[in-house]
Amino acid sequence: MDQVLELSYALDTFYFLIMGAFVMWMAAGFAMLEAGLVQTKNTTEILLKNVALFAVACTMYMIVGYNIMYPGEGVNSWWPGISLFLGGDNATADVIAGGDDAPYYSNLSDFFFQVVFVATAMSIVSGAVAERMKLWSFLFFAVVMTGFIYPMQGYWKWGGGFLDAAGFSDFAGSGVVHLCGATAALAGVILLGARKGKYGKDGSIHPIPGANLPLATLGTFILWLGWFGFNGGSELKISNVEEANAVAMVFVNTNASAAGGVIAAMITAKLLFGKVDITMALNGALAGLVAITAEPLTPTPGIATLIGMVGGVLVVFAIVGMDKVKIDDPVGAISVHGVVGMWGLLAVPLTNSGAAFGSQLYGLVVIFAWTFVASMIVWLILKMVMGIRVTEEEEYEGMDLAECGMEAYPEFISAK
Repeated sequence: MDQVLELSYALDTFYFLIMGAFVMWMAAGFAMLEAGLVQTKNTTEILLKNVALFAVACTMYMIVGYNIMYPGEGVNSWWPGISLFLGGDNATADVIAGGDDAPYYSNLSDFFFQVVFVATAMSIVSGAVAERMKLWSFLFFAVVMTGFIYPMQGYWKWGGGFLDAAGFSDFAGSGVVHLCGATAALAGVILLGARKGKYGKDGSIHPIPGANLPLATLGTFILWLGWFGFNGGSELKISNVEEANAVAMVFVNTNASAAGGVIAAMITAKLLFGKVDITMALNGALAGLVAITAEPLTPTPGIATLIGMVGGVLVVFAIVGMDKVKIDDPVGAISVHGVVGMWGLLAVPLTNSGAAFGSQLYGLVVIFAWTFVASMIVWLILKMVMGIRVTEEEEYEGMDLAECGMEAYPEFISAK
């Protein structure tokens, strides 16, 4: 390589790694958000789940997931084949001669960037099944989700499979990451059932408020920050003027959409409830981020704000709607990442002339169908083999004592 190519290689590799670190920090955001939106008696367990799922995701993706998602040459456009562990080629430079558009970055930097994405998808499941799922059942599901379910549909789009060939467009993962995670969560929640006391026999809905809204707000800001890596890193390159300008546009649009989501969710909540619910505002921010993730480059900042605002309105109605059909999601993850993930995919053709509505709908249906069916099978097996729900007594005492043997806030517990 000449000096220009060496510098390009070093800069793009460094950028990839830093953006991956930003996305890794989203794990902290999910942990704080979920810990803030559950009851105090379930805080330790939700924190443990977020640490453990990240470790499981990193390990399973290294063992098999990355090779499934990026096999180099798959068996066909549906089936990538199975191979284990990162090979010697993954440690070498990925320098492809061919002009300015060649991806000059380390293969391992690509692995690092991708592995934190799969952890994000699994984090979505964590919040939706909170406060009543067995820890080890959740972690066994994480093994299959991160090692097989997620990588398969990832291969179909980002690995060069049949969805990519069909023209399906998903820049940074409104479908591949967010819809996938939300769909896996939905399958689990359907089998798991609602928390005790959430819904009355007469159809009434009894809110179970989160214990720490400052913590939930901190988690939202951490996720907002991490999303700049999520979307910005997905440009893959920054070492020339055109790519640098593209990255700047992605950052601005990502931020604009999140802001639009907050404003729209606040207004919607005020009109519906007469009060501004901060949890709706927080989910509005996340909805805006999810909505723009499918295409953060082609909109203008104004259009990006409107895309986020639609997401902010949708998430409020989706959360209310989930309760009406008795789908108990303590943090609103299915609404934020699933319903708004769908909107993000369908919004792509509004600004990207290379995307077609039919292709977007096709990709949406395929990702949802694959993830739901595969996840339901795994959840059913776990339910039959080891059970997925704690006992009613354990749920009453709290997951912290039942699964972890310790309280997150022991000073709040009176000595007996």
